[in-house]
Amino acid sequence: MTRRYLASLAFALALSACNDARSADVVANHAAPSPAASSAQPVRVGTDPGHAGQGTPLSPAAGHRLAAFAAGCFWGVEDAFRHVPGVVATAVGYAGGHTNAPTYEQVSRHATGHAETVLVEFDPTRIPYEQLLRVFWKIHDPTQVGGQGPDLGDNYRSIVFVFDDEEAAAARASLQAEQRAVRGRIVTQVQPMSAFYKAEAYHQQYSERTGSHACPIAAQLGTL
Repeated sequence: MTRRYLASLAFALALSACNDARSADVVANHAAPSPAASSAQPVRVGTDPGHAGQGTPLSPAAGHRLAAFAAGCFWGVEDAFRHVPGVVATAVGYAGGHTNAPTYEQVSRHATGHAETVLVEFDPTRIPYEQLLRVFWKIHDPTQVGGQGPDLGDNYRSIVFVFDDEEAAAARASLQAEQRAVRGRIVTQVQPMSAFYKAEAYHQQYSERTGSHACPIAAQLGTL
């Protein structure tokens, strides 16, 4: 075998690991990781952005702001944002759909219109919103239609959910700048945040709790 073939094979196996890990987790009846795995890496940031619930109003702590991004498998996306200085809390969930209280299984069947979304609470004195947008572009392919990497379906589409006019303007300006820097047409949507439904407990901080980076992102975590 040539070196190029071996490298391509290794990359394909890494990309397919996310779907394999999800299937194994569901088969295991959503079992929580062992205590040893959970303590493998200390929690870097909080886990209650905006006091997120099941479609309830979001309210960040005094002096903080909220942002939300859909960029494929939310395990990897959340892992990336938890490595960004100035991010104070994250949670994964479902947004942008047309039903109430969706479950992971319903979203995965593409029956609710929701996208896998990461809700981020951040301190704007430590990191500007524009920097979060730069992280968003860096960790996924905004030109891919119908999914992200090996994960296909509308639940993996690329979206910037905005909380006010200021974020909307910044997101659109950032998208235009990114479009000038990439070859393909960006398909990312910019839309107002509506209801956010926090995902099941076994999804929250999955990579951090288990030490598994089964859902790859397009950048090294240490460079974000």
